[in-house]
Amino acid sequence: MTLFHFGNCLALAYFPYLIVYKNSKLSEYNSFWPCVKAGGVYMLTQLCKMIILATFFPTYEVPVGKLDLHGELMKGAVELFDLIGIFVIISQQIGRGDLKILVAGVGWAMAELVSMRLLPLWVGARGIEFSWQYIQLSFEANISLAHHIIMAVLIWMWTRNNIEKSVLPLIISLLLLCSSKQTLLELIRTMFHVSSFGVLGINMVVTLLAGLVTTQLYINLCIQDNAWGNPKYH
Repeated sequence: MTLFHFGNCLALAYFPYLIVYKNSKLSEYNSFWPCVKAGGVYMLTQLCKMIILATFFPTYEVPVGKLDLHGELMKGAVELFDLIGIFVIISQQIGRGDLKILVAGVGWAMAELVSMRLLPLWVGARGIEFSWQYIQLSFEANISLAHHIIMAVLIWMWTRNNIEKSVLPLIISLLLLCSSKQTLLELIRTMFHVSSFGVLGINMVVTLLAGLVTTQLYINLCIQDNAWGNPKYH
């Protein structure tokens, strides 16, 4: 029974990544190793973030149940390094724009899945008692995949030379929202005592809304490229 529960959680967490890889240009262009390299950039970025947090932002003793506002704000600021890491992946990847986006988004999300969620699933989901915590962890992995693809699309659009100036503030605002989303969710959870599934629902809604806006911006840019006779970026 415990292995069955573990298998369900693992399938729920990992199958969407496999489906995206197999049914996108990643499989068509044999982009497995570029995704692995993107995962390497993720690991390096997380190492830099940990060093910066440990060096420049010391931790403080906070009573249980209280909000460490200073610590959360510092973590939110350091999360901006994720944007730099994804930018590096996109700028170094050769190929069409959509391929760059998928390599950066899927590679980054997969590295996060393996490093942050595989061990808790392996240790916890095989426990004697059933827990919804690991089902929730699997759903978070799916939301994370969409989240990082959205960030990759926004960063790719920000790097474009022909992007309309009026759209840039919206793109930057969405990037800041995406990079600080986990900090905002933690603030909401602590300040309003929202349950873990409530936070998961808020996370899903915010990601969905950001995805809809980002998709519309991407479609408009593709239409603009077609009008200018520049379809190679789609």
